[in-house]
Amino acid sequence: MKFIDRAALQSYRGECKTRSAALERQILVCCGTGCMSGGSLDVYDRFRELLAEKNIHVAVNLEPEPHGDTIAMKKCGCHGFCEMGVLIRIEPQGYLYTKVKAADCEEIIDKTILRGEHIERLAYTLDGEVYKKQDEIPFYQRQTRNVLTHCGHIDATTIDDYLAVGGYEAFERALFEQTPEELTAEMSASNLRGRGGAGFPTGRKWAEVRRHRNNNLAAGKSAQTYVICNGDEGDPGAFMDRSIMEGDPHRMIEGMLIAALAVGSDTGYIYVRAEYPLAVSRLRGAIEDLERFGLLGDNILGTEFSFKLLISRGAGAFVCGEGSALINAVEGKRGMPKVSPPLYAERGLFGKPTALNNVETFANIPQIISFGAENFRKVGPESSPGTKAFALTGNIRNTGLIEVPMGTRLREIIFDIGGGVPNGKEFKAVQIGGPSGGCLTAEHLDLPLDFDSLRKAGAMIGSGGLVCMDSDTCMVEVARFFMHFTQSESCGKCVPCREGTRRMLDILENIVAGEGKDGDIELLLELADTITATALCGLGKTAPQPVISTIRYFRAEYEAHINEKRCPAGVCTKLRAIAIDPEKCKGCSKCSKVCPVGAISGKVKETFAIDPEKCIKCGACAETCPFGAIDS
Repeated sequence: MKFIDRAALQSYRGECKTRSAALERQILVCCGTGCMSGGSLDVYDRFRELLAEKNIHVAVNLEPEPHGDTIAMKKCGCHGFCEMGVLIRIEPQGYLYTKVKAADCEEIIDKTILRGEHIERLAYTLDGEVYKKQDEIPFYQRQTRNVLTHCGHIDATTIDDYLAVGGYEAFERALFEQTPEELTAEMSASNLRGRGGAGFPTGRKWAEVRRHRNNNLAAGKSAQTYVICNGDEGDPGAFMDRSIMEGDPHRMIEGMLIAALAVGSDTGYIYVRAEYPLAVSRLRGAIEDLERFGLLGDNILGTEFSFKLLISRGAGAFVCGEGSALINAVEGKRGMPKVSPPLYAERGLFGKPTALNNVETFANIPQIISFGAENFRKVGPESSPGTKAFALTGNIRNTGLIEVPMGTRLREIIFDIGGGVPNGKEFKAVQIGGPSGGCLTAEHLDLPLDFDSLRKAGAMIGSGGLVCMDSDTCMVEVARFFMHFTQSESCGKCVPCREGTRRMLDILENIVAGEGKDGDIELLLELADTITATALCGLGKTAPQPVISTIRYFRAEYEAHINEKRCPAGVCTKLRAIAIDPEKCKGCSKCSKVCPVGAISGKVKETFAIDPEKCIKCGACAETCPFGAIDS
């Protein structure tokens, strides 16, 4: 079926809404990457088998005529509560079952699907309270899910489910009721700032692309412009964009179509890292559906607007998250940044004006066009309106994907939504913004998370990764880890980044190895200043941030490593002093049996001892000792 005009699209959307309403009973299986790795496809297949055995008809893709005893089975995107996967949502009750296995499917069908009973053992439980419905769980109650509103609630593999929730209504309005200038003005009025990290106003970026296009046209040059979606999400611990591409690909594409109308483009590219095969698959399926229905291609909905969309797969280079390096990669060149100006709004892809935004930015656009800029600005602070998706990882109870209003305080995210630090440990810090970001500490728990507040604190939102760290974390090792990452990912084009990050890494590695010396901290800060001031692109300019912020807030740990040859957290292996407490040792010999280098000697029922010359400080003995007799 191909939509030949606006009426055809509206008619089919109405059909989808009617069919969706008729399918009240639904089993929504999380088929995002996280739950799939936990076996969600096995759960999905088992449901299908059991339903067939019980003669219950399974409706897939909003079948036109549901009949008899029917239930819809949907492969949905990420619910966000990754710690509890595999996640299953049951409609119309709104039940959320956690940690579901294929063996649980029969009980779910017999009790919940057929008799409407709730299965308490599969529900989320907190402090003895059982939460039946997803919306009642504290993890979800404190969120504002706008961009992620459909993730986990619609089938991510079909366009029909997206149309049933009003999909492409915003594009339809933009195409038939608004001019490019009006679209750009609406985006400027919304003050939507790019969610990729820099926070540049989207409307201003589009206006610049449009201006350079018109200038080219007036000069008798080509009016060609491009739209690019940056899906190269490379920060360790970040998976916000991936979840959107996997769970609601049409929402992002709808945003790209609106951007194309605004800047006058007929061609778009989605640059997505090859490490996201499921996202690529879902995007390809979405593009195929749109081409089949005539929402991509020539003369869309009978108008003069034409737009084709292509996928460009990255090879895993972190630097290609930077705009000019990404553009080089799409052109088939080596992914290395260019000197600017000119900016890519003037000369971008193939030398033409280019609107480049990230996945989450494009996914925000349909709601702005549908409900207006003023409505969008009601959420979040005036300078950074809207919501932001964050990925919670590390030492935190509720790992997963969340979405909160910009300006939400760190304390609420870590303790109210994230559930705090597990195992009775204390919160120490959170790394925000990935390798280019910085550390926030307990003194920042009441800091509002928005672009401007974080910049003042020496950090940045970045793409939205939040890696939580507890009291057992060595902050010098954290800095070394992120510096190793950025140094490895440096493209090598400019000396400050290529050589400067290598030198900083060498110093950090010496410090954690017990070979740090007086003046190392000052040298790290001096190198950081030089790299920040002279590196070619954003990767190099922000690479020293984890080092700068950890020195600022945890300088005492650096000094302990250098001056006392001691790691306060007991993490750095070469600074560990491992010894057996003779008062606690019971002579069980378990430590000697697990020592890989034979450094522990003694007789059974007598005190054992460690030879410091042989000991490699691996800590295997301390982990094995049942009496806590080994200090490390």
